[in-house]
Amino acid sequence: MLKGNLVFGQSGGPTAVINSSAAGLLTAALASPFIEEVYAAEHGIVGILKDRLFDIGQEELEELNLLTQTPSSTFGSCRHKLADPNTDESEYKRILEVFKKHNIRYFFYNGGKDTMDTCHKISLYLNKAEYECRVVGIPKTIDNDLCGTDHCPGFASAAKYVATSFMEVKLDSQVYNYPQIIIVEVMGRHAGWLAAASVLASHKGAGPDLIYLPERHFSLEQFERDVRAVHEQKGDVMVCISEGCHDKHGRFIAEMFEDSHLKTDAFGHKQLGGAAATLASFVKEKFDIKVRAIEFSLLQRCAAHLASPVDVGEAFQAGEAALKFALEGYSDFMLGFERISNAPYEIKMIRVPLAECANLEKTVPDEWINEAGNFVLQPFIDYTLPLIQGETESIEADGLPLFANLKRVLVK
Repeated sequence: MLKGNLVFGQSGGPTAVINSSAAGLLTAALASPFIEEVYAAEHGIVGILKDRLFDIGQEELEELNLLTQTPSSTFGSCRHKLADPNTDESEYKRILEVFKKHNIRYFFYNGGKDTMDTCHKISLYLNKAEYECRVVGIPKTIDNDLCGTDHCPGFASAAKYVATSFMEVKLDSQVYNYPQIIIVEVMGRHAGWLAAASVLASHKGAGPDLIYLPERHFSLEQFERDVRAVHEQKGDVMVCISEGCHDKHGRFIAEMFEDSHLKTDAFGHKQLGGAAATLASFVKEKFDIKVRAIEFSLLQRCAAHLASPVDVGEAFQAGEAALKFALEGYSDFMLGFERISNAPYEIKMIRVPLAECANLEKTVPDEWINEAGNFVLQPFIDYTLPLIQGETESIEADGLPLFANLKRVLVK
């Protein structure tokens, strides 16, 4: 069995449970006789390029276990896109140099589809360089858009937060005896899984009347007709809008109006947000009633106080299983979940070739969306409910959650 050192990195946007995967992997690695030293990269692949690695062996086990209730990416994240190695090998040569310096034989990268692309490129390059190293992707994304896995760690906790918050906002909106229109924006660039989770609140009688996902083209004219129909029937209107909704020309909501210019990140993705506020301004011009725009923003991905126990547990197990498979000799794969049954809910851990998930996107099935394209159907509810079960529990100090406090000792 391959012996050597291990490095772990986090990439992309954080989730409420990304650190649970870190805890599962790192505690298992520390206990393995085949892993000699355990490191974590500062800010993901950027930390490897800069040779800034934390020595996990210096951390207290108690603090590592607290990672299961600590939000954010505890070792720092990044959105760094590696060039095509066929056109520019410079960063790959640097990665190989750092790996050789620290005898890295196991590399685990925790993130979404762009992260899996990075893993796949590094794996191919190391194989070409004849450097033996197991490269493994651990899934993470509230967007739930990774191919090859039933669902992604992070999605269930964000879904639980979204559904709970919709229920609370719905009740709050009914305090006064006058109608209002509330438009709530939820994250999701091209896949509407998280916005669709708002239907769980509707399932309990306190959710949105209209739900719009990026899987269907968005029309301002149809949106106005939909809102007017609900308003005439009920008075109050609650709308869930995915930030990634766009028209048939590919224009995001903010781009449907003049003087809108969306910036892009390193991967060429437009930086979204502002859909609810834009639509609220549009609605105010059409309806003579109170209109409110709400954007959950970062709260969707960092609300560890509402983390799904199922999600926390599966994220931890994903880290453990990723190491187990790597020690068995497998490489160039992403750890995935295969659902065995819904009642009782059961999954098994699987290996998904990185080539089958890198830069690919899984969207909400079209048959799970109603014909009008403004609501979500029962199959989505059946799919998601098992993932959000259980009551969130955490260790507290002075009435507030206790988060991991790591030493973050850099390797010399």
